[in-house]
Amino acid sequence: MFSLLVNIPANAKWEQNGVTVAGGHGQGGSTNQLNWPSGLFVDDDQTVLIADNWNHRIMQWKNGDTTNGQVVAGGNGQGKGLHQCNSPIDVLIDKETDSLIICDRGNQRVVRLSRRSGTTQGEVLIDNIDFFGLAMDEQRYLYVSDTEKHEVRRYQFGEKNGTLVAGGNGKGDGLNQLNYPTYLFVDRQQNVYVSDTDNHRVMKWNKGAKEGIVVAGGQGYGTALTQLNSPYGLFVDTLGTVYVADEVNNRVMRWTQGATQGTVIAGGNGRGAGANQLNVPTGLSFDRHGNLYVVDAGNHCVQRFSIE
Repeated sequence: MFSLLVNIPANAKWEQNGVTVAGGHGQGGSTNQLNWPSGLFVDDDQTVLIADNWNHRIMQWKNGDTTNGQVVAGGNGQGKGLHQCNSPIDVLIDKETDSLIICDRGNQRVVRLSRRSGTTQGEVLIDNIDFFGLAMDEQRYLYVSDTEKHEVRRYQFGEKNGTLVAGGNGKGDGLNQLNYPTYLFVDRQQNVYVSDTDNHRVMKWNKGAKEGIVVAGGQGYGTALTQLNSPYGLFVDTLGTVYVADEVNNRVMRWTQGATQGTVIAGGNGRGAGANQLNVPTGLSFDRHGNLYVVDAGNHCVQRFSIE
């Protein structure tokens, strides 16, 4: 399974105070620090993988070891070499091949790197694409958002051009358009959810659809519960409830299927470093128990909000 299938009760609530599970020792490049982290992936055993953007590396933090992370890709300076990364922005695990798939944004490429010890050289899967978010479905198709073409494409391994699955009709706010799509989530039916960041909405494109459906936001940018302001990280549970990092509002919101407004489940108490605050939340994910993990980019850490 690539996107963990997480069953979260409809009436779930989360602790309002987050616990730092990665970073949190200020901005920097040591193994106990992060530097403007962005996307993350939570494995079955609660291991957290983080795209440590400004450190040009992928970090892994094992559950329970909150003191130090381990560099699992990059970390050899900013560069184009296959042992290097340049501002990586998203990461996932391909269980089938036990490898990392990295959105190496600064190099405009998607790279696969074996997790077996001793491997430092990645292989380029897709290149020359101005992309941001990455997702994989159960058939092991890769989905990539293109912020320049305002579209999402699906790729089979070995394929260079991919198939258009969302957007692709130029930049705009029509239902068949996107405006700076970033993070993605794909469900078991291969429906694609997109953080349509500059339209301040989350779109769902059913498999094969020519236009999307607004499932969160879409009422312009703002702080109301009907609005989002630059949505980023995205997750969808088995009930079809959408969870989104509402970046500029420094909160995480939950939108049940068909809802016209969301509820705040983390942050929303102003921008800051308090346990109940967030500072530029970017990536988000859940573990299989329903605990929420948020990349708190401006605080250079990852916070876990436990499900009550």
